[in-house]
Amino acid sequence: MKQTLQLRLGQYLTMTPQLQQAIKLLQLSTLDLKQEIQDVLDSNLMLEIEEENSASRELSDKTERANKEVSQDTSNSEQEVNGASDSMPEELPVDSAWDDVYDSIAAPQSGSQRENGDTEFLLHKNLTKTLNDHLIWQMNLSLFSETDLMIAIAIIDAVDENGYLTCSLEEIYEGLEDEEIDFPEVEAVLHRIQTFDPPGVAAKDPQECLLLQLKQLPTETPLLALAIQLVDKHFNLLARQDQVKIKQALKISDEDVVGINHLIRTLNPHPGNLITESPSPYVVPDVFVFKKDGAWRVELNPESTPRLRVNNEYAGLIKRADNSDDNNCLKNHLQEARWFIKSLLSRNDTLLKVATKIVEFQRPFFDYGEEAMKPLVLRDVAEELEMHESTISRVTTQKYMHTPRGTLEFKYFFSSHVSTDGGGECSATAIRALIKKLVAAEAPNKPLSDNKIASILSDQGIKVARRTVAKYRESMAIPPSNERKRLM
Repeated sequence: MKQTLQLRLGQYLTMTPQLQQAIKLLQLSTLDLKQEIQDVLDSNLMLEIEEENSASRELSDKTERANKEVSQDTSNSEQEVNGASDSMPEELPVDSAWDDVYDSIAAPQSGSQRENGDTEFLLHKNLTKTLNDHLIWQMNLSLFSETDLMIAIAIIDAVDENGYLTCSLEEIYEGLEDEEIDFPEVEAVLHRIQTFDPPGVAAKDPQECLLLQLKQLPTETPLLALAIQLVDKHFNLLARQDQVKIKQALKISDEDVVGINHLIRTLNPHPGNLITESPSPYVVPDVFVFKKDGAWRVELNPESTPRLRVNNEYAGLIKRADNSDDNNCLKNHLQEARWFIKSLLSRNDTLLKVATKIVEFQRPFFDYGEEAMKPLVLRDVAEELEMHESTISRVTTQKYMHTPRGTLEFKYFFSSHVSTDGGGECSATAIRALIKKLVAAEAPNKPLSDNKIASILSDQGIKVARRTVAKYRESMAIPPSNERKRLM
């Protein structure tokens, strides 16, 4: 075949850098967007944060100067009254002492040794970052021999964040390098560590953890002996919440069963969480939804994104006919700054449009609650706004809306639907709310099964299968009916 040159015309969709930047900003969360803005501010000299107007700055400067004058007059008056000056003398005699010139501040009187010990313990507990550090601190305060100290460190290293041993005591014993250590000595050190704070730490399983906490309670605690017997001998009945067999095994009344269950529920199956608390995730809402004059309104959060502008001083340094490297650098930065500001404005405009349309679709939810939630998919919002579904998906990802019913993610308002007998549709969120309401109102001694809940929903015109009810119930962390059964 002979090689030839051919010219073809065609249209192709290309992603310009500006379009890529706009898409990137659109899908960022508020916290990620702030970090992205800060990175651009650090790299682009043309961008700056828009501050208050000059009148406001001038007023604040006048106020600050007036406050300084007032504070200066007040300090001078105090010095005249006290007859002394707080300023440092320029020269001091060689044989003078600090107390000769300045009055020494007396140290605060301490309370009892017990109060100091409690304060030190609480202060350390508040400053402790991990459970391992907290246990090591208590170990250092205890009287351990060198051998027991080595064993204690090995045991503490095997404790996870929840407070449980990650390996058996035999494995810890085998991991010790000292051959003179006996296994009973390892058990003795473990029992000492199990008396540390928090109660129930260094247990091998939940049963032992609850037992350790019960044994550390005061002996005069009501029903303590029966609770220890239940956890020690009949833990499987307690896990299944088999109230009838618990009564038969312990030979107690219904009131005693209720009291024992109440006592056990005061215990913590994860003692390590009392020390190592996970950091709370902070959510910054992107929009605010509020009702004014009988209508729901949507506004952008002004604190979510700072207002940017182009620095006029640097922009004025650009010369049109100059092609030097410095001038070209200024031109490039100016163009990038304008595109970035335009992308931010486009992001805010798209975000506001989508949020407003979601509020219009889900107005019954804002008026009446979750049970009035309508089924909604991304296609519905995309068709109304004449946008692509992928754009709506990017806008609703990691974006939050502050409403009178709480701060909710945009994705929360989208759910599948279930057909009703009347030919309508019911959203999955509304069905979850109905299931939660039915479970909250059920009799403690006769909880509703999944079949019964499906039957009740069917009577209301909502056709759901038993497995669908079970799936929704598990998604809300609601246990099955046999675990929800209570005597009172």
